[in-house]
Amino acid sequence: MALDLTADVVDLTAALVDLPSESLHEQQIADDVEAALRALPHLSVVRDGHSIVARTDLGHADRVVIAGHLDTVPVNGNLPSRLDGDVLHGLGTCDMKGGVAVALKLAASVPEPTRDVTYVFYEAEEIAAVHNGLGRLAREHPEWLAGDFAILMEPSRAGVEAGCQGTMRVDISTRGERAHTARAWMGSNAIHALSPVLATLDAYVSREVEIDGLTYREGLNAVAISGGVSGNVVPDAATLTVNFRFAPDRSEEQALAFLHETFAGFDLVVTDSAPGAMPGLSRPAAAAFVEAVGAEVGPKFGWTDVAKFTLLGVPAVNYGPGDPIFAHKADEQVPVADLRSVEDRLRTWLTS
Repeated sequence: MALDLTADVVDLTAALVDLPSESLHEQQIADDVEAALRALPHLSVVRDGHSIVARTDLGHADRVVIAGHLDTVPVNGNLPSRLDGDVLHGLGTCDMKGGVAVALKLAASVPEPTRDVTYVFYEAEEIAAVHNGLGRLAREHPEWLAGDFAILMEPSRAGVEAGCQGTMRVDISTRGERAHTARAWMGSNAIHALSPVLATLDAYVSREVEIDGLTYREGLNAVAISGGVSGNVVPDAATLTVNFRFAPDRSEEQALAFLHETFAGFDLVVTDSAPGAMPGLSRPAAAAFVEAVGAEVGPKFGWTDVAKFTLLGVPAVNYGPGDPIFAHKADEQVPVADLRSVEDRLRTWLTS
């Protein structure tokens, strides 16, 4: 059945949830979203793969981008959707078909916003970055994502989580020499050689930095360790994996330089890296947004796709219905109050 964008936001969320759309299997939901948007004469619509972009072109000085992903993690006995009192249950209710429903409602019902709007509905966010539809649009069609401010409809308990931390993982490896543990002095223990690194991590004091009135706190942690040959052999190799969550005022290059300085004398191999996202709350569109929604504003501790907008020079925030602790869980859910609150606040902002 065709999506009814005039339906109540709770019913529209349920309809989206009941369209299975596990990552790499978004064709049906993308087809339905595209058809519903193309029926709206005030929007121009383009599509790339299973990602759809719809925009107003009213000639306003400001343009905002409202984005949400269409895919979900695999089903876990949580389809179809189920309304239980004031809570809607089902796969994707929280992450993030509730947010997509809000965006679709606004796209359909606000034909003349006071600032131009680009709505982005993209594929494959829940799997490896190489498949991410927003990343592909940023690489191949950056003009489609151009704007002065962006909102990612990630679940944030109907509060504003601005920007996001960057993340970097490095492997720190040591070499030794094997020997029988009965004659350990004949070898060199590679695991023991990691003790200065562990001592540095244990003594680490989190850096805190204030950006746009928000305090971002960094984190540096050992997250994995490997090494050892046998119960009676001094190990000749060991590797410690360290995860650095850095504030968005650092670039990836600056984050790596910090790690080299912190672990001077050790070789580091970067295994994963993604930049943070500046909150940009001083931008006029962002300030107007925060004032209009009247929600509590905090920093985003973690990484989200808002970072892709930062790479394009577009400040972004996370703002959506649902508590992220329910994302990917069998009892995934979203409060009806969150759906209505986020829709109402965004509508006020887009029309004031």
